[in-house]
Amino acid sequence: MKAHDGMYIGGEWRAAAGTDTIAVVNPADEQVIAHVPAGVAEDVDAAVFAAHEAFPAWAATPPAERAARIAALRDVLVARKDEIAETVTAELGAPLQFSQMVHAGVPILVAGSYAELAASYAFEEKVGNSTVYAEPVGVVGAITPWNYPLHQIVAKVAPALAAGCTVVLKPAEDTPLTAQLFAEAVHEAGIPAGVFNLVTGLGPVAGQALAEHPGVDLVSFTGSTAVGKQIGATAGAAVKRVALELGGKSANVILPSADLAKAVGVGIANVMGNSGQTCSAWTRMLVHTSQYDEAVALAAEAAAKYGDRIGPLVNAKQHTRVRGYIEKGVAEGARLVVGGPEAPCEQGYFVSPTVFADVTPEMTIAQEEIFGPVVSIIRYEDEGDALRIANGTVYGLAGAVWAADDAEAVAFARRMDTGQVDINGGRFNPLAPFGGYKQSGVGRELGAHGLSEYLQTKSLQF
Repeated sequence: MKAHDGMYIGGEWRAAAGTDTIAVVNPADEQVIAHVPAGVAEDVDAAVFAAHEAFPAWAATPPAERAARIAALRDVLVARKDEIAETVTAELGAPLQFSQMVHAGVPILVAGSYAELAASYAFEEKVGNSTVYAEPVGVVGAITPWNYPLHQIVAKVAPALAAGCTVVLKPAEDTPLTAQLFAEAVHEAGIPAGVFNLVTGLGPVAGQALAEHPGVDLVSFTGSTAVGKQIGATAGAAVKRVALELGGKSANVILPSADLAKAVGVGIANVMGNSGQTCSAWTRMLVHTSQYDEAVALAAEAAAKYGDRIGPLVNAKQHTRVRGYIEKGVAEGARLVVGGPEAPCEQGYFVSPTVFADVTPEMTIAQEEIFGPVVSIIRYEDEGDALRIANGTVYGLAGAVWAADDAEAVAFARRMDTGQVDINGGRFNPLAPFGGYKQSGVGRELGAHGLSEYLQTKSLQF
């Protein structure tokens, strides 16, 4: 797609307030592919004003009509799925097949789910002698990351629109072209002017201006825990609602009764997808001591098969960061089984699929979110030990448990301090709530729980 040189505000593309731009770089070859405006506070002001003006009419629109508009948006995303995939591949670096299946495919599922929910959700209920109404919060400031650029946008915008809110989106500066394409889809779907607005820009400038803007009623942010804490503090000072989906350090717990080869293979695939740039990736593989050596061999074999099949990391900073973690793992005594810090290509931000063995729970690579194709295999002695290791981080976003039958896995999963657990390779469900315990965030996305984040209740007593 051709990059826009303005902001999408009030149903049209408008010139940015300033002249600075952001270079969009293809991480596979490090070439600049486009420039987009670097928005400033004035752009955010204009977008928030447009959203505020559009809110009363959109909030009063019957849910069935809001559902129809979201369904139309879904249909546009379907029609443009190839362009979406190509755009994500160009600015994120994901292999095209992965972009087609996941980066384009999943947002279509999520948008469709909210078209259905908007039409069926109970926005009014009788409770004793009261009528309770679920009403939209107001203007939503949505700040999204680069790792799943369209999915993260749709996971915030679709439920906000279904609830009757209006939105100002500030996407990640690494993947703004996907956000511009989404704005085009919104326009094509006939969503009224001002209901959705887009401001591209840097996080410390446009993102901060949006988070602290007095006209924003709720801030929905996905990104690092460090930035989430800052946004939470800013919102708290203004008594403003937040929804925060933050970091993760998820455990893949393989119980002795499990199919070891399947659990290891799926676990490696889970981390290598999207080049490890997934907050819910199972980067800690927990294996019983009796099966440890076999699991290490299986993991090495599975990771080695990926080779050059994974894409690059998103940018030079991330490339340096991930390689630094790999060097830290070696320095702290972990055994490098596959991969390493050496760049596999002269050009592009590539990191080899990497597997560490002999990792202890206290090591940096077992505690901090790496956000790259790096797996740490950790030994445990019994279920109590495994549970202590699985719960032994500040995070609690996701995880996995494998066992001979689902009941055994469920019994362990119920004791994990995490918001989502896959049982024996459970499939993605767009209706299931996603979000974290502990420092992995506040609130939930997807399904009815995700819709409720954008609603507030009013009760009338009779």
